[in-house]
Amino acid sequence: MFDEAIAEIDEVAQRLVETVERTLLPRIIPGRSRMRIELVEGDITTQRVDAIVNAANSSLLGGGGVDGAIHRAGGPAILEECRRLGGCKTGEAKATTAGRLPAKYVIHTVGPVWRGGGSGEDELLASCHSSSIGVAAKLDCGTIAFPAISTGIFGFPLGRAARIALATTADELERRKEIERVLFVLHGRDAYDAFAAALET
Repeated sequence: MFDEAIAEIDEVAQRLVETVERTLLPRIIPGRSRMRIELVEGDITTQRVDAIVNAANSSLLGGGGVDGAIHRAGGPAILEECRRLGGCKTGEAKATTAGRLPAKYVIHTVGPVWRGGGSGEDELLASCHSSSIGVAAKLDCGTIAFPAISTGIFGFPLGRAARIALATTADELERRKEIERVLFVLHGRDAYDAFAAALET
């Protein structure tokens, strides 16, 4: 009976946390900016856009997941330019050639590692998106493809990341009319469903 009571308390606490998150996290802005956001389930390295965003590590020297896939598909020219950039801080973004990818640029951004939510992770993830869009705008890019930054081995909760990514992007699109379209290219149905749910919030 004691175990059942503890389980019930845990369930109530989890529902309370989810309610608070839905209340406090940014909301999606409706209107024209929302119409310029698209969700795709697939491979980001095949997207024909002006800029592909890479979920990089701070060294910018390649890694696993999306980072590794972009370097493999784009070829050595990307790494060659990355070596000259001197790394990148969490929440910031830097651009290189796209190499053999069907894009003009790769914008490398370093997402936060999830540490429970009390270490500025939300703000840093938002900064990844705003910084990347800012770099893209300076490069006269009209179309951008994002992955689900920090939701892999960095452990950021998927639903929370989706809400932050989409809300920040919508805010940026309100200010940057030159950006025509932003794609979120999502690996797997769970990621797609999480972003779809956030987009409809």
